[in-house]
Amino acid sequence: MPDLRRILHVEDDPSILAVTKLALEVVGGFQVLSCASGQDALDQLQGFAPDFILLDVMMPGMDGPQTLAQIARLIDINQVPVAFMTAKVQPAEIAYYCSLGARDVIIKPFDPMQLASQVRTIWNRAHE
Repeated sequence: MPDLRRILHVEDDPSILAVTKLALEVVGGFQVLSCASGQDALDQLQGFAPDFILLDVMMPGMDGPQTLAQIARLIDINQVPVAFMTAKVQPAEIAYYCSLGARDVIIKPFDPMQLASQVRTIWNRAHE
């Protein structure tokens, strides 16, 4: 199994962006590239070469599902798992996000102390 080291995080809320980066770098020991928009993520995607992508669902301009569709044109999302982060977690919504190619959904608000292990669990399931 490849190593999980680099995480691309896409989120338009600066405070959530900051907490997530801190949680994943300090607690998880990951290298995190924070992007404030879907376009920003697309521009930096291939240069950063993430092992995992965390994607906010609700963003102005290009939302999470639209961003995921663009990402899937650039890289193999079977090799680079994507998880959505959202407060919208009705079963039908989660099923829809997974139908788009996401591996899982991390519920907001999340526990910063648990986030790295949640990501690692999704990563391990994707590589079983």
